[in-house]
Amino acid sequence: MSESNNVHAANEPGKAEGGLEPQLPATSPENISAEEKPEWGRLINETLRTSFLKHPRWEGIPASPVIMLILVTGYILATLCLQRLAIAGPADFHFRAIGANWFAFASWAWLCFSLRRDPVKPDGSNGSTAPSASHLFVLSMAQGLFLFLILNLPFGLSMYLGWITYGSFSQVISWLIYLVPLLLTIAIQSVFLWRACDRRAWSMVLIFFVTVSSIAMQITTRPPHFWYPKRVESSEADSSDRTPDISQEVFEAQAALFQEKMSGLQPQRTGIIDLYSLNFAPYGDENVFLNETSMVTQVMEKRFDAAGRSLQLVNNPGTMNSLPWATPLNLQRAIQHVAKRMDVNEDILFLHMSSHGASDGELSAGMWPLTVNTVTPEDLKRWLDEAGIKHRVISISACYAGNWIAPLSYADTLVMTASDADHTSYGCGSKSDLTFFGRAMYDEQLRNKTLSFETALASARPIIKQREEEAGKTDGYSNPQIAMGANIRDRLKLLELRLSSAQPLP
Repeated sequence: MSESNNVHAANEPGKAEGGLEPQLPATSPENISAEEKPEWGRLINETLRTSFLKHPRWEGIPASPVIMLILVTGYILATLCLQRLAIAGPADFHFRAIGANWFAFASWAWLCFSLRRDPVKPDGSNGSTAPSASHLFVLSMAQGLFLFLILNLPFGLSMYLGWITYGSFSQVISWLIYLVPLLLTIAIQSVFLWRACDRRAWSMVLIFFVTVSSIAMQITTRPPHFWYPKRVESSEADSSDRTPDISQEVFEAQAALFQEKMSGLQPQRTGIIDLYSLNFAPYGDENVFLNETSMVTQVMEKRFDAAGRSLQLVNNPGTMNSLPWATPLNLQRAIQHVAKRMDVNEDILFLHMSSHGASDGELSAGMWPLTVNTVTPEDLKRWLDEAGIKHRVISISACYAGNWIAPLSYADTLVMTASDADHTSYGCGSKSDLTFFGRAMYDEQLRNKTLSFETALASARPIIKQREEEAGKTDGYSNPQIAMGANIRDRLKLLELRLSSAQPLP
């Protein structure tokens, strides 16, 4: 062999002197390192351990772009499934939600890189310190996904099975339901990240900054969901409005629509006790409240001579082109306008409100992406007093509606509620056409059998009780309530006498 060949052979890797190639041991799956063979079992085991505040062990934790992609996809699928579980009944899928929440993934990846910029060899001397930013990202993502599922899945299943409804909680409880799992996850992951980084003061500040920024971004931007309750097409004109896209044109159209409905109210008739009907459905994610207020409006118009003197305020994507929104300001303005059209000392205002109710009496309100404040009993009484409306019949169809009785009771007021202050009502889920109270009280009694609100409620109570027992209501009888003011009974008797003795007047 020439000298040049000998030098070449000596410089070739894997060749011994003289050109002989040493025999390498055969490669078997058992000899593949953790970096070459992703150990999913190891990743799952460490995910569970760190979720229960154990120190992380990094040997054998796989970290690759494919695994990161799988974890991010898992997060998206988990979010999609949990959001679907939160809706009992048919739902529409909105693909555009795929573009939401990417800030959280990007900020988390940046955080992991910032905490572990310089990789180290996991030789046991580093304790819980992550070998690299990619390892830190993979295990923290797996841990977050596990916590996300385990803390939210029970509530999602309960919602899907109809055991609980989100709208039945007060705003405070709703925020707690949202924040407690989130804050618990942040606390557990902060402990994990602190153990896995260099444990310097700036690291904790960085962890706090990123997590708070992610929460603030979610709360302030209100990202779209993958699922929304399926909309009922109320008319051909509304059939295209299944997705609640609220633009400037919609706002302007709503303002014009409200004025149109107000100007269409007919004035009072001198010497005649007229009933003005106002129906209010502020919760837009379920059609049962639209259905009920539409039915009650119809009953008032046909049975109580309120045609031309009725108004319906509704939050529902299917009625954005046909009915004004059910907002506190619209309700206040509607009361003011009705007061100008009626004889406040002679006529009667009938007001029916239908929504979910919380244990403190708060009515659910909203229609994504429109933010709607709630109406309180104190608000309603103040508006009625300011308008000078004397004779009032107020009907509250909601859980825990009995909380509205005391604030609204008055000598010239009749207050009726679908439940007392300690129990839920029934039939307000997405699978219901009407609530049990609305069906028995208005669709069956007042539509066909009586013109007396007092008699109708007395007859509806045992019917509601029987239907709740047959439906398996577990928290007790809703116990619908009535509070009759000392003066309003005589006024209602006069109205009943007029309606029963003659056809509706022109």
